[in-house]
Amino acid sequence: MKPFIMGITGGSGSGKTTFVKELKRRFGDESVCLISQDDYYRPREEQLVDSQGVQNFDLPRSIDKKAFAKDVMRLLAGETVERLEYLYNNKLATPAMLTFRPAPVIIVEGIFVFHFKRIRKLLDLKVFLHAKENLKVIRRIKRDQVERNYPLDDVLYRYEKHVLPTFERYIQPYMDEADIVINNNKHFSTALEVIAGFIESYLKKHQEQPDKPANEG
Repeated sequence: MKPFIMGITGGSGSGKTTFVKELKRRFGDESVCLISQDDYYRPREEQLVDSQGVQNFDLPRSIDKKAFAKDVMRLLAGETVERLEYLYNNKLATPAMLTFRPAPVIIVEGIFVFHFKRIRKLLDLKVFLHAKENLKVIRRIKRDQVERNYPLDDVLYRYEKHVLPTFERYIQPYMDEADIVINNNKHFSTALEVIAGFIESYLKKHQEQPDKPANEG
């Protein structure tokens, strides 16, 4: 059977990363492959600079979408993909070599996975995580200060000037195209059970699929 490919998107701070990591934890590498757009950022020196001289990492062009799409296609073709982890220029962290292995279910995650037409056309199921703007700001501050070592004033500037305009232009318009919209203002536990149940059902069908008989000479 062709792998089932699920796209998960939403604004920064909507809970995408936590959601997909929990799905991956439940099912493991043999059943689910998770590939994130975040590991396909172009080098810092290639990022567009705004009028204040601040590099904008929240534009579609900040992602190497050709490499991203190529690796997703390779996974669909049954190939293993390796990619150096992207650490958001955090000098305190050391990147690892990530290995993505083919699996019956492939989850493609990132803020532009619906916007990138080549990726969007591959998706069998589109899931959109949404949250109130004030909650997303708080989550972004916590994440960027702790995980990425960004100062508070930098986080707030980027949210106002880069993150919010990008959400309104390149992410929110695709909400109506989503098959499932998850409101993650408090928790996503119920929605997680629904998606996990769907994956379990698909995997069961995948396991029951009989092998095709070999062609006779």
